[in-house]
Amino acid sequence: MDRGYASAHASGILVACAYALARDCFRPEVAALCLVFAILAQITSNFANEYYDWANGSDRPGREGFRRGVTEGDISPKAMRRATFATLATACAVGCCLIPFGGWILVPIGIAIAVFALAYSAGPYPLSRHGLGDVAVLAFFGIVPVTMTYYLQAGTVDAFVIAGSAGIGLLGVNVLIVNNYRDVDDDRAAGKHTTVVIFGRRAAAVVYLIFGLAGAVLTMGIWGLRNVYRADNLSGTTLLHLATHRYLKRRRSQPSSRRYGTQHAHLRRFTYHYRYYLLIQNFERNQRRTTS
Repeated sequence: MDRGYASAHASGILVACAYALARDCFRPEVAALCLVFAILAQITSNFANEYYDWANGSDRPGREGFRRGVTEGDISPKAMRRATFATLATACAVGCCLIPFGGWILVPIGIAIAVFALAYSAGPYPLSRHGLGDVAVLAFFGIVPVTMTYYLQAGTVDAFVIAGSAGIGLLGVNVLIVNNYRDVDDDRAAGKHTTVVIFGRRAAAVVYLIFGLAGAVLTMGIWGLRNVYRADNLSGTTLLHLATHRYLKRRRSQPSSRRYGTQHAHLRRFTYHYRYYLLIQNFERNQRRTTS
């Protein structure tokens, strides 16, 4: 299982908390429940991805990237399937604890999240095999976790939060692009039509650049709250993204190898750090304003 994806999913919750801190509506009990729910939902998706990719032949032993437990024989398919639905049930139980804070409207939203966690790799039309994984990640790694976590604390959602959620979603898509960029040969051989397989690595590198820059612009609102915006926040993260794009593009023609997969794991972590930077900078500046 790619354990890094759990942190990617959690980053949407953390950024929503940064908005809530800036607006003096942060509720730690709600934030904690949202964080646990998000991590459990992502673990469910990871487990389902491992099981169903094994079941439909998308994974093979020795595949690039993180080690696949079912494919490599580390865990039985039956045990992974049980773990998938047990984790999903636990996530649903945690989600139900949020109903007193947000009302029954959370039920259909929770059902949609549960369906996505499985439909990404399972069902008659797996999203990840038909070029729709990027759309799902934009929605469920960015827009849904950021807006809903903020809504449950503030009782409303404004344009800044919506724009920021889209920005975080685009950065989540970039994580997926990096993984699919690495796996393009394996995915093509397995008949898995990711966007990188469909459009090619050259186009994927361009999209990675555009999405990263768009994510920086769309999250500018968080720096403007309480007049804590500084140009170095945008310029610093933009320069970091340009460096990772250059790194990605430079390796477009290199052959697949274990070293290649390790390099892209480091590149993916840069994308995570971008998002945590939003939270940490905003939190520290608000702390200083509170104590001054």
